[in-house]
Amino acid sequence: MGTKTIMQLAVFESQARPVYEALTDSRRHAAFTGEAAVIDARPGGTFTAYGDYITGCFVQIVPLKKIVQRWRAADWPEGVFSEVTIELQEKKGVTTLYFTQEGVPEDFAEAIAQGWHDHYWDRLRDYLENHPG
Repeated sequence: MGTKTIMQLAVFESQARPVYEALTDSRRHAAFTGEAAVIDARPGGTFTAYGDYITGCFVQIVPLKKIVQRWRAADWPEGVFSEVTIELQEKKGVTTLYFTQEGVPEDFAEAIAQGWHDHYWDRLRDYLENHPG
């Protein structure tokens, strides 16, 4: 099975804290996605999002700066995980999110890449506009 790497960049008219908290707090994550999430944001902590469609664990957390996760989708082959790295850089109240997902099964890469835009970055941008700070 071949794998792909997804790299994306998203810019938010927001400080880094609300972006970070939306990605690492169960309640805020559910608020911006509109779907259930359970997140234990600490190294070794687990998470589920979009019900149980997305599951994994945290490898590294640097508050307000970096999140590294072992990440998988429910419809992937059994035991297959990717590694997601999210880095946040804030400058003058604008946060740039650098996203890399390595090890995505080739057959799922296009849909997963589009899903990050549709179900994460676009929804997060809307959420932050309506729930600033």
